[in-house]
Amino acid sequence: MNSLLKSNNSFLKPALVNKLFLLMLLGGLISGCTSVTSTETGNISAAVAPKAVWTMPAESSAKSYLLTCESDYEKARGLLTELSLSGKKFSTRELLNAVNNLDIVLDKQMNLAGLYANVHPHPEMRAAAEQCEQNLVSLISEISLSRPLYNQIANVDLAVLNQEDHRFVEHMLRDYKRSGVDKDDATRTRIKALNEEINLIGQQFDKNIRDGSRQLILNSVADLKGLPQDYIDAHQPDAQGKIILTTAYPDYFPFMQFAENDELRKKFYVLFRQQAYPENKQVLQQLLAKRYELAQLLGYKNFSEYITEDKMIKTPANAQSFIDKVSLLANPRADVEYSELLKRLQKIDPSAKKVADWQKLYIEHLVKKEKYEVNSQEVRKYFHYDNVREGIFDLTEAMFGVTIRPWNTPVWHESVNAYEVVEKGKVIGRFYLDMHPRDGKYQHAAQFSITSGLKDVQLPEAALICNFPNTLMEHTDVETFLHEFGHLMHDLFAGVDQRWVYFSGTKTELDFVEAPSQMLEEWVWDAKTLATFARNDKGEVIPPALVKKMVKARDFGKALWTKHQLFYAALSLGFYNQDPATLDIDKKMALIQANYSPFGYVDDTYFYASFGHLNGYSSLYYTYMWSLVIAADMHSEFLKKGLRNSDLANHYRETVLAPGGKKDAAQLVEDFLGRPYSFDAFAKDLSKQ
Repeated sequence: MNSLLKSNNSFLKPALVNKLFLLMLLGGLISGCTSVTSTETGNISAAVAPKAVWTMPAESSAKSYLLTCESDYEKARGLLTELSLSGKKFSTRELLNAVNNLDIVLDKQMNLAGLYANVHPHPEMRAAAEQCEQNLVSLISEISLSRPLYNQIANVDLAVLNQEDHRFVEHMLRDYKRSGVDKDDATRTRIKALNEEINLIGQQFDKNIRDGSRQLILNSVADLKGLPQDYIDAHQPDAQGKIILTTAYPDYFPFMQFAENDELRKKFYVLFRQQAYPENKQVLQQLLAKRYELAQLLGYKNFSEYITEDKMIKTPANAQSFIDKVSLLANPRADVEYSELLKRLQKIDPSAKKVADWQKLYIEHLVKKEKYEVNSQEVRKYFHYDNVREGIFDLTEAMFGVTIRPWNTPVWHESVNAYEVVEKGKVIGRFYLDMHPRDGKYQHAAQFSITSGLKDVQLPEAALICNFPNTLMEHTDVETFLHEFGHLMHDLFAGVDQRWVYFSGTKTELDFVEAPSQMLEEWVWDAKTLATFARNDKGEVIPPALVKKMVKARDFGKALWTKHQLFYAALSLGFYNQDPATLDIDKKMALIQANYSPFGYVDDTYFYASFGHLNGYSSLYYTYMWSLVIAADMHSEFLKKGLRNSDLANHYRETVLAPGGKKDAAQLVEDFLGRPYSFDAFAKDLSKQ
C-alpha cells in the first residue's frame, strides 16, 4: 500500500493508530474509516450493487454527526467514570468486559472521524470530523493517565488468567506506564495537553497535504508527446487552449514515466515536491518539538527512542543499524543499475554527468523497453481497473475459500462501492472501495481500519482509499491495489474470532504489519494469476512471454529503489532522533538524501512537507524495509509449495492473519514457517546481479 513503497506510484497511509486500548494514542493520531448503518440485502450477482449516496445538506450532516459524536463521547466518559469509582470492586471478568465496552465506543467514533476527515466530499463534514476527533483524543489521553483505572487493572491477578487475557492485561499495563500514568500531577497534566496539541498539529499537517495539490499548465498537446493515447485523450485543452495536469497520481506518474520533455518533467517534479510547502515546514517543526517534549517527560532521550520501544526493532540504534546493513548490501547492485541509467541518459544528452531524480522513471522505462523488451504502455493495456478489481477478488476467493459479493448500503460518494465477504454462507466481514481521486480526498493509497470485529458482537469492516485511474492502470498500480487489499483482508480475517478490541484487526507490531501485504504483491508477477484477469480490449489475455519479460525487467532498478527507500527511512528516523531545536530540516534532508539515495537533491523541493508518514509513522518508516525481510521469507514457503495452494494459504490465514494481536509478530511468523524468520531470502534477492 508505491512512490514511497513500490515503484513510485503510491504512498501508504499507516493502518494503525496509537490509542490506549484501541491502539495507545500517544504518538499522534492517524485514524481509519468506518462504516455506515445498513441492512443485509442477501446475495447480489452484479459486480457493483445498487447504492445510495448520502444526500443530506452538508451543514445539516455536520450538525447531526457532531450530535452523534457528542452522545458517544458522553457514553464513553460515563464508562470511564464507572470504572474509576473509588472503592468499587470488579471481578476480573467484569473489569475486562467494561474496558472492552469502552474500547468499542471509542473505536467506533475515532474511525468515523478518520473516515470523514479524509474522504467526505463536503469540507463542513471534514471540519466536524476533526473537531470530534480532537474531543475524543482529549478523552483517550485522560483515560491513558487515569490512575484509578490503572490501579484497577494493576490489581488483576495475572496468574489465574488464560494466555489471551494475560496478554491483554499485561499489554495494557505496559501501555499505561508508557503513557506516563506514574508521573506526578503536573507532569500528567502537561502530557495530556501535549497529546491534544500533537493531534491538532498532526491534523493540520494532514489537511495541508490533502489541500496542497499543485497544477502543471501546458500550452499544447505537443507537450504530451510520449504519453499514451488514452492519457492524451483525457487531457484535452480547455477553452483557453491550456492543458491542466494536477499532482494527483493518475496525472503525475504517467507523465513522469512517459513524457519526452525533460524540462517539463523537472517542472512537474518540483511542483509535486512543493505540495503543502511552505505551510507544513512550520507545522512539522511544531510536531517534532511537541513529540520531543513528550518523550522527555516520559523519560526518553527523544521520540525515536520512545516510539521504537514496543516494536520488533526495539531501539533507534537497531533501526539505524538495519538501515545501514541493507544499504551496504544494496550498494554493489545499485552502482551497476545507476551506471546503466546514466549510459542511457547520455544517449539523449551526451553531456550528462548524473541522473536526476525527475529523470529516473523515464530513463528506467526506456532501459526496460529496450533491454528487456517491456513497453509499459503496452503492458498497461492489459490492466483495466474493473478487470483488476474482479481479478483480485477472484484470487482472494480461490486462496481463502470465501466469496465476495456486492453490499447494498449507503456510501459517502457516488464512486464508492461496498462489498461483503462470505464464508460457508455466513457474512464474516464488509468493506468499501473508494478508489479514484477527487478534490478534498486523501491523496495516496491506504487501507483504513473500520469496525473492529468481535465474535458474536460486531462484524469487522475496512476500506481502501486509493487514487487509481478508473480506466487503464500501470502494472505498479495493480501491485499497489493488491498490497492494500492484503491489508484489508488481514483486518477482516483478524476480526472474525476476537474477544477484545485490543487484538482485533491488524494490531500487531507496527513494523510487522506491512509484511503480509508486501508478500501478497508477489502474486501480480505470476503468469497464471495474471491470466485470470489481465486482458486487453480485444479480450486477449496477457501473453506468458510478456509476463516473463516483465519479471526479468522487474529486477532492474530494485537496488536503486531500495536505496531511495532507505533515504525515506533514515529521514523519518533522523528527524525524530535528536533535539529538534538543533535540527535544520532542509539541510538534514539534503544530507540524508545524499548519503543514501543515488539521486541527488533537487533545488527548491521540500519532500518532507508532503511526507505524511512523518505524522502517522513518525520515525518508523524503516518498517517497510524491515517488513520486506519477513515478507520475502514467508513468500519462500509459497514458492516451494505453490502460489495458489489453498491449503497453505489457509494455514497462513490461521497462523499469521487471523490471530491479529494475540501473539508477538515473530511468533506468528514462526507458527507459519515452523522456524524463526530469516534475513537470507531478502539478502539473496537483493544481492543478485
